[in-house]
Amino acid sequence: MARVKIGLPSTFLFATQLPVRITDLNYGAHLGNDALLSLLHEARVQLLAHLGTAEVDYATKLGFIMADVAVEYKAEAFYGDVLHIEIGAADLNKYGFDLVYLVKNQAGREVARAKTGMLCFDYNTRKLRPLPAELAAQVAPPQP
Repeated sequence: MARVKIGLPSTFLFATQLPVRITDLNYGAHLGNDALLSLLHEARVQLLAHLGTAEVDYATKLGFIMADVAVEYKAEAFYGDVLHIEIGAADLNKYGFDLVYLVKNQAGREVARAKTGMLCFDYNTRKLRPLPAELAAQVAPPQP
């Protein structure tokens, strides 16, 4: 079986810290995969707010929809750990971009890498919409 390998961007747009809560643990007493996705969601919402946008603007019903997700687990995380999550963008296209996440614990040990494919979406028409030029400029990786 081929393993997921997620490359990291050369720069990150945003970083945040989130604690592993008791409710984030699974039966193995470590961070569950469902909880990791929830923590990545929180980090993504914070990134979008930092960029002056939101996953959904309820006034206009314009926002984003997640097209796919991939996670590469590196180490366990436990109750009380504080996860440092960095987010960068990659693979910009007409309708969206990928967000790439690097997750480390408070000791700097890599816990996971993840990627979410985000597409611009019009919830009025239930169709994709083009990536706004202003947002594309904000998330575009620096050119060498």
